[in-house]
Amino acid sequence: MTEPRKHTYRVTGMTCATCSRMAQRALARVPGVQYASVNLATETAFVLTDPSVGEETLREAVMGAGYDLLSQVPEDLEARRYAQAVRNLVFVLALTIPLSLAMLAHMGGRHVPFYPFLELVLGGLVVFWGGRATLRGAWIALTHRHANMDTLVTLGALSSWSTALLRLAGVAIPSFGAIGAMILALHVLGRFIESHLRDRATREVKSLMRLQAAEARVIRQEEAFLIPLEAVLGGDRVQVLPGERIPVDGRVVEGLSSVDESLVTGESVPVLRREGDEVTGGSLNLSGVLLLETVRVGEDAFLAQMLRMVREAQGSKVPLQALADRTTLVFVPLVAFLAAAAALGWLLAPDAMEVLRRLVPLAGRTDGDAGVTALYAAIATLVIACPCALGLATPMALAVGAGEASRRGMLLRNAEAFQTLRAVRVALLDKTGTLTQGEPRVAVSRLEPEASAAALALEERSNHPLARAVTEFLRNAGGASPVVGLEEVEETPGEGIGGVLKGRSWFVGRPLDSGKYRDLLDQGCTLVEVRRDGEVQGVLGVTDPLRTGSVEAVRRLEELGIRVVMATGDHPAVAERVARETGIREVHAGVHPGDKLDLVRRFQAGGERVLMVGDGLNDAGALKGADVGVAMGSGLDLALDSADLILVRGELAGLADAVRLSRKLVRVVAQNLVGAFFYNLVALPLAMLGLLHPALAEVAMGASSITVILNSLRIRGREKGEMES
Repeated sequence: MTEPRKHTYRVTGMTCATCSRMAQRALARVPGVQYASVNLATETAFVLTDPSVGEETLREAVMGAGYDLLSQVPEDLEARRYAQAVRNLVFVLALTIPLSLAMLAHMGGRHVPFYPFLELVLGGLVVFWGGRATLRGAWIALTHRHANMDTLVTLGALSSWSTALLRLAGVAIPSFGAIGAMILALHVLGRFIESHLRDRATREVKSLMRLQAAEARVIRQEEAFLIPLEAVLGGDRVQVLPGERIPVDGRVVEGLSSVDESLVTGESVPVLRREGDEVTGGSLNLSGVLLLETVRVGEDAFLAQMLRMVREAQGSKVPLQALADRTTLVFVPLVAFLAAAAALGWLLAPDAMEVLRRLVPLAGRTDGDAGVTALYAAIATLVIACPCALGLATPMALAVGAGEASRRGMLLRNAEAFQTLRAVRVALLDKTGTLTQGEPRVAVSRLEPEASAAALALEERSNHPLARAVTEFLRNAGGASPVVGLEEVEETPGEGIGGVLKGRSWFVGRPLDSGKYRDLLDQGCTLVEVRRDGEVQGVLGVTDPLRTGSVEAVRRLEELGIRVVMATGDHPAVAERVARETGIREVHAGVHPGDKLDLVRRFQAGGERVLMVGDGLNDAGALKGADVGVAMGSGLDLALDSADLILVRGELAGLADAVRLSRKLVRVVAQNLVGAFFYNLVALPLAMLGLLHPALAEVAMGASSITVILNSLRIRGREKGEMES
């Protein structure tokens, strides 16, 4: 089966949750699109498609919905948009402020020369020029037979301004032309503030992008050439001078230097890198000249993967968003109906409306006739109900949460799983490479030369941490001669690796009978047995020290009410030793990869949400099957691809931070949604009863949106204490 292609695009022209939903729907309807998600807060579209689906097809679909799709975002796009927002705000305020002062003077009984004309002209300039983006959004919605936030603002502004036009035409109605300008001015101000705060929410992604070098100094034919990073190939030799950012993921082939790897490890103390060591693109070379052999380039590079995962997380949706989406789907038509009902109520049954009005504490009788009150109520209802806050409640919190997670060394790949993380009650932890450092060393060798040579030949073909330890030991020991003619090599996850050499079948891996190596088990060694044609030829004892922070991680998870369980393919004696050192009470040892998945399902069958943490090939199935799969940053590609969350720095203690962040995120989203619902629940009846001036309604609407954004920014806790559940 062909793997689907992942696409991340920028969607421009959206102004509200309805817009993002329409763009998402347009993408989802394209034949060959398997999944589409559009995030309003980050203006991001994440799409999974068949390989046959081209970018132009997707762009045409989005343009058909009234928006635009960008794959290559100009570097100065944000700067240009911000500059335009500033100019528009200045223009709108320059006209609205004097018009508002004139309105107040007029309402106070003072004579304002040409006031009706000022209302018409200045108000019209604000509505039709300053609010042109809002009018365009409403027109797009109308032509596509749906309503959005811009629809409500446009109806409120146009209905207010049109009273000034009708008044000048001789119709005997009160003029609210200045209020139409105020509605648009406050709306433009709110949009300006929202844009500014959205930029703050995605600052972590921008900082990561700045770590990417634009060029690399490649050595070809003994000459150095500066070439664009996109042109660097795997295997290229790249020279990095002191003070430069390392442009690629590579292996040091020459040189010695201190390297700042805080991007990966979070540690500010530089580390010494020499020949044979791997370095990560984005790290800072501090002292010496390094010559690297490129290992990963392009989309496979660490920094590129990190950026992609953060964007995917920000562009995906949590289940809580479904509630907001379903609500906004019917909200705008409902508000239009309520505005019409309020106007008709005041026109046809003013006495009944007065009775309802007097039920509100401190509410007095209306001043003026019912027609004026009807106009007030309709306009205020349209304005107050703009669903900005409801649309931003979830995506803004998720955007901030994904950025905060990346700052703390965690990469979110699945927003739904991240919401689920808060409800996890069982943490199933692998041992090797998870609780331990994943850098085992051979402590005891009981191999003859022939067995050593065969073991070296086989283990060189494996990426398992134990295999790498055995390979390093046998190479350095010098007792193993190079071997050729290895055939039929096959690796079995959780068991070992086998092959045919000179007509004999060899296997390196799990012992048939661990009990006969009791002395090694008592030393805490993991056993690697070598067999020829099924007969034991020797054994290696491998030790792997605990990761720094494993003990603390177990303690902090248990403090959060999470049951910690170890699942390992290692011998029970070794597993029990690690369990004692870490404080884990429940251990499942000697398990195969399928057994780990069975454990996950067993806990799930008991009604528990399960978190699985691993780093190897044998963990991939359990990572996929768990409610939340977490991979250590040092893990194999398959484990990383199977995970919902990646601990980039390889710090197990980050698990507790992830759980706390998830709980805080969900709590903030719930607060945002409840606040948005409560705001409309209280404000709509007041507006319908004529108790809110349209200008005051606009202020309240803008304040609710800004409150949602500011509440979302609380997720950006700087200290551990801020992350407490």
